[in-house]
Amino acid sequence: MTHFDASTAECLVFTFKEGLLSAIAHDLKIRVGRFTISVDEATRAIEAHFDARSLRVVCAMVDGVESRDALTPANKAEIEGNIARDVLDARAFPDIRFISSGATEQKAAYAVKGMLTIRDQSRRITVKIRRDGSRYVAHANVHQPDFGIEPYRALFGTLKVQADVTVQVVVSAPDRS
Repeated sequence: MTHFDASTAECLVFTFKEGLLSAIAHDLKIRVGRFTISVDEATRAIEAHFDARSLRVVCAMVDGVESRDALTPANKAEIEGNIARDVLDARAFPDIRFISSGATEQKAAYAVKGMLTIRDQSRRITVKIRRDGSRYVAHANVHQPDFGIEPYRALFGTLKVQADVTVQVVVSAPDRS
């Protein structure tokens, strides 16, 4: 069994803007600060827990490129509060978890099926995992309404976050030498 946490892996969430006033908004790169991932290499079973209270804005993204100066510390704090309070209701539902139910190899990648639970609502999702040099990179698209989450909106809905967010987890590949 191999274990990962924020000291040995990285978990990022990417949100994307939409709406009439999206030109003044930002796509966001958000880091999950506390999590644990356990991988049973023999069975390819994965169990992961993410602390919904630990999401922190890294930066804005402009056309897929980091824009580190686009947000002030006050902007970041306001966004983090909105995520914890309005989006994830992290006080009531602090644990986000994923438990795999099977993995299939597809060319140079894996498709890992499992149950994702957010705000006590569980849905089946597929996580795509590929090897990238000395690490594994996992991607999952999460449709917020599937978990009872209304995507964040401001200014009477003229500025909003798209319903789908992308979650990326990067872990070091085990050394087989």
